[in-house]
Amino acid sequence: MTVSRSTGDHRRTSKLFLLFRMEGDRYALDAREVVEVLPLLRLKRIPEAPEWVAGVFSHRGVLVPVLDLCAMAFGRAALARTSTRIVLVEYRARLDREPVWLGLILEQATDTLRCEPSAFRDYGLDNGGARYLGPVYEGPRGLVQWVRVEALLPDDVRALLFPPECGEGAT
Repeated sequence: MTVSRSTGDHRRTSKLFLLFRMEGDRYALDAREVVEVLPLLRLKRIPEAPEWVAGVFSHRGVLVPVLDLCAMAFGRAALARTSTRIVLVEYRARLDREPVWLGLILEQATDTLRCEPSAFRDYGLDNGGARYLGPVYEGPRGLVQWVRVEALLPDDVRALLFPPECGEGAT
């Protein structure tokens, strides 16, 4: 994904977001966290991982764990469509280490949004265990909720996928 740089004031303060859908609702990832958008790939399952951990694959010599975000949020696997992608993001497994790659299976990951980050507002609901769900943007095509990559994994799953004793993946 290539992001063009502009000298306009709006472009300097605005952010680019990758949009995707889950259960008909729109969600967004900060495009600066996106490394690459890939087609769906065959994955190796990870024994004893939660169902929403779709598996692992090798990308440029690095083993990358993959989450099915729809399965994580709604309990059903993402639909295998041509618009369903594996989005490779930078994930900070440990604050004292460099980010590692994490794959996300996302439906309809085909559009972008450019807006001011301040246009996203807290909506006042308790997300419970879904701490990765951030504020909401109200645009001309409806609501979009920001998904916070750094908050995707609960501690136990992070330890399973990125054990501290193993070397961290490349970025």
